[in-house]
Amino acid sequence: MKIALFGVAGVPLGKHKVKDSRMDQADKLVQADKKTYASVDVVGEDEALTADAIVASPEGRFDLIVKDLEFVETRLARTPPPAEKAVLEKIKTCLESEGTVAGAGLTPEDLVVVGAHAFVTGKPIVVAEAADVEKFDEFLARVVSVAGYISFLTVGGPENRAWLIRKGATAPEAGGVIHTDIQKGFIRAEIIGYGDFIEAGGETQAKRANKVRLETKTYVMQDYDLVNFRFNK
Repeated sequence: MKIALFGVAGVPLGKHKVKDSRMDQADKLVQADKKTYASVDVVGEDEALTADAIVASPEGRFDLIVKDLEFVETRLARTPPPAEKAVLEKIKTCLESEGTVAGAGLTPEDLVVVGAHAFVTGKPIVVAEAADVEKFDEFLARVVSVAGYISFLTVGGPENRAWLIRKGATAPEAGGVIHTDIQKGFIRAEIIGYGDFIEAGGETQAKRANKVRLETKTYVMQDYDLVNFRFNK
């Protein structure tokens, strides 16, 4: 996952850990050699159009809106086809109210009509205040969620680890994040819901309480599921 900064100073570019307190809780309940948070790539504003989400200062968010508004006004001045004009007018109204393209209520059909245009505010934008910058790696947990990502956990042995996936990902797709062989040879996933895991007091206790579910390839992963993949090598 890639997150672009816009108008945010004091945050180094590169890999950043997503310090979610749920990972800390899980690590206390399951013994492992190390704890590994999920991580994201933090990039500069020049990569905003290819990022999954943007973290902006309040002024930066305004600048991004102005950038898209100027593009829309320029495009409208060139007399686009009626269908495109209608969508651009809808976007223009939203931007003039300091909204974003992502929040303009565009339908799938609308998005197809303007699909050739790259609107920077069509991406999730999260505003970072000074306090957020000071605890940026903790703040990232909110950015990840707004951007449409969740995490799942693998625990025990060498590593307790959180992995990022998009909301709506199936169990095989989640396995593919770890290794493509898991997705290709997927048999089933042994799932413990995070709430059941915490309530039981650990993985072993959750298994004893019959909280393990055997899920097939159609299973849609839930946030912070604990999972053990079974697959053909």
